[in-house]
Amino acid sequence: MDKTNYHIIGVMSGTSLDGIDLAEVTFNYSEKKWSFQILAAETIPYSSFWKKELRKAIHYSQEKLERIDFKYTEKLSEEISKFIKKHNILEIDAVCSHGHTILHRPDKGLTYQIGNLPRISKMLEQTVVCDFRVQDVEFGGQGAPLVPIGDRLLFSEYDYCLNLGGFANCSFEKNGERIAYDICPVNIVLNKYAEKLGQDFDEGGKLAASGNVNNHLLQKLNLLSFYAEKPPKSLGLEWVQSTIFPLLEASKISSEDILRTFTEHIAVQLANQFSKNTLVYITGGGVYNSFLIERLKDLASVEIIIPSPEIIEYKEALIFGLLGVLKLRGEVNCLASVTGASKDHSSGKIFFA
Repeated sequence: MDKTNYHIIGVMSGTSLDGIDLAEVTFNYSEKKWSFQILAAETIPYSSFWKKELRKAIHYSQEKLERIDFKYTEKLSEEISKFIKKHNILEIDAVCSHGHTILHRPDKGLTYQIGNLPRISKMLEQTVVCDFRVQDVEFGGQGAPLVPIGDRLLFSEYDYCLNLGGFANCSFEKNGERIAYDICPVNIVLNKYAEKLGQDFDEGGKLAASGNVNNHLLQKLNLLSFYAEKPPKSLGLEWVQSTIFPLLEASKISSEDILRTFTEHIAVQLANQFSKNTLVYITGGGVYNSFLIERLKDLASVEIIIPSPEIIEYKEALIFGLLGVLKLRGEVNCLASVTGASKDHSSGKIFFA
């Protein structure tokens, strides 16, 4: 599909379990540059049922995983159909969907995103591009992060693109290559302890601000071996469950103090990534954690750029839309310099309407 204008729906579900992000986007390719416009976007929150299912699915048997994959594919189809009808969306080129990551162990050659069954195309009666991570892992890569190709093509004027979602990740150019990696957990941890205090998330970081830093715990967190590893590297729920949560629980401190200490840990790890006097473009739900952003400003000598709410909230859905377009064009959408794969490649599956 070699043309200059594309009408796409990008779909993303992240590890923080905020919900399903949907974005209607047009892309234009002119003079070797991509531009975009977000026409409509919304997040469909997960019910308590789906939050529990998606959290527990990592422990499911293969048979049970296949059942939840089928159910989730149907749910995605239903939500995308509602979105199309609600916004009266006509004549789209494709739905480009990330699915939801259940298992991510690239060190063992495994990554599994549910919601990417061919059934999604049949139910929507649309061309669907999906399942972007598997091929990269087969090529020896981390299968993540995948967003940096979009950072390069859509947001190249910034020195660093930082996303604060379930995990923090950043990307930047170095010696003509795009470098990117996961930095540390963010909302996947903060939301859990906010929920223990009766909140879905720590609004503005107020709960963390009410606590105290436990220096012993902070030191243990900052000394975790992952932070000394060189990229490419990525994180998954498995690592958080096996490494982070046991450390936090063993500290025997209050949820407020855990939130304060872990917020400080995030700010320290983020600040360690950036050169002085650079532009850092921040997106993702963590942008709204003003306490975290203030701590980052205190620790890093950088200029922080925060874009419009629609880009903050829907950048990943937007970029998975672009990944789908690149796949339709047969162009590279996965960078070996980012994931560690054996080569750049065009990843994903296409299910034609």
